[in-house]
Amino acid sequence: MTDQRLRKQAHETDVTVWVGKNGIDSVTGELADQLNDRELVKVKFLRAARGGSSTEELAVELADAVDAELVETRGNTAVLH
Repeated sequence: MTDQRLRKQAHETDVTVWVGKNGIDSVTGELADQLNDRELVKVKFLRAARGGSSTEELAVELADAVDAELVETRGNTAVLH
């Protein structure tokens, strides 16, 4: 499956996981469940979650936590596969 196809599909995917002040640990279970059910999951990092970290850093950390692949980050949103 090509990254280009995944990115096109990601564009049409709605955000289903929000990371807030409780950080990524609070969403790993839900994210893992969603990744079992669908090919892509879009994650939004709210300002409270970001603190001094970039969206890219948080997205990589979250992807590692659930053994997923980071497809892309755009703004404060990441797409995991």
